[in-house]
Amino acid sequence: MDINFDKKKKKRIFDIIQIGRKNDFASRLFDFAIVIAILLNCGVLFMSTFDELAGYYPVFTLIERITVVFFCIEYILRIWTAEFLYPHCSKKEAVRRFLLSFDGIIDLFTILPFFYLTGFVAFRMLRVIRIFHLFRINAAYDSFNVITKVLYEKKNQIFSSIFIILILMLASSLSMYSVEHEVQPEVFKNAFSGLWWSISTIFTVGYGDIYPITAAGRMLGIFTTFLGVGAVAIPTGIISAGFVEQYTEMSKRALPSEYSGKTGVITVQEDSFYCGKTVAELRSESYIEVLVVIRNGNTLIPNPTLAIEDEDTMVYKELLNFEDKPLKRRKK
Repeated sequence: MDINFDKKKKKRIFDIIQIGRKNDFASRLFDFAIVIAILLNCGVLFMSTFDELAGYYPVFTLIERITVVFFCIEYILRIWTAEFLYPHCSKKEAVRRFLLSFDGIIDLFTILPFFYLTGFVAFRMLRVIRIFHLFRINAAYDSFNVITKVLYEKKNQIFSSIFIILILMLASSLSMYSVEHEVQPEVFKNAFSGLWWSISTIFTVGYGDIYPITAAGRMLGIFTTFLGVGAVAIPTGIISAGFVEQYTEMSKRALPSEYSGKTGVITVQEDSFYCGKTVAELRSESYIEVLVVIRNGNTLIPNPTLAIEDEDTMVYKELLNFEDKPLKRRKK
């Protein structure tokens, strides 16, 4: 009995510390506390860089200690309840998988710099990882999961476009080195100097520390800039198209069950019941949702006030009426 009670209590703690349980008030409260702790911790990290606020450094240190203690408790609880996160693994295997997971590594690096070697630059930089702790909240509550899904589904196209950009960078850097090395041996010392120039040019950063002075070099720079604008636009277009696809798919899944009827296509005649009716009237009277209207070769996205005319081709979807009665059949 005690073992079962402990396991139930342990499972309840696991449910609370899991992110994104929107119907669980305690879990939502815990998520809110995590967000507040992360924002306070990161805020203190930023504010402690201002010399003008040196008098508040003890307060900043106290806030950091409190938030790190909170992170430590969360980390320990996640290790303790790892068996519920990986139910098909043994306890030791579940703990090992959590420790090596993205969340486990982020949690560890969130608290580690506070205890060890805080004076080293590398460990001070690790404190920035605390900001990435917010990704876990955003992944559960916002559209961050859409971003990761888009990147995963479009990974082949993105890798191909990146490969094209890398080839363009190498080709332009070697070409610029060949053209400018004799004139500017101190500036274009080697191919790496040309690579730095090509990166700043392709990505339109233009630092101005390295630039061509010969006519051939400037022509090459113009040509590289034009190619760079097009090359960088390729992955942008791929990702944008992926977002449109994902949100379209999400919109379709979000449609209510009344849209579960059959689809059909009708060419409307003058004596048809549909002729002269608006999209809103067809929805309320005939239980059909007009999806697309093709009129005189033009595709119209219907709005409620659009009236159906003679010779229109109407793509529709049958609706279930609100009383789940059979569809009203109209003479076409």
